[in-house]
Amino acid sequence: MTTLKRFVIVREMPSVGGMSAQELAGAAKNSCEALRRVGTDKVQWQHSYVAGDRTFCVYLATDEDAIRKHAADAGVPATEIHEV
Repeated sequence: MTTLKRFVIVREMPSVGGMSAQELAGAAKNSCEALRRVGTDKVQWQHSYVAGDRTFCVYLATDEDAIRKHAADAGVPATEIHEV
């Protein structure tokens, strides 16, 4: 079994704080579809926070490359990645 590490991802996303619940749900659905494509054995979403023009997302992943692959597949930025 692969050991997953915990990461906090900062995503710079102008106007994300002004998105409706429906728009945020659509973005979450797209992200979940990308997780399935990348593989949940490599990257798993835990939870996210929206603050102004940023999201702070907590993920479990094998490494930063898995986080970057998910972000690219989902079409969202991974401005900063921090292992915690």
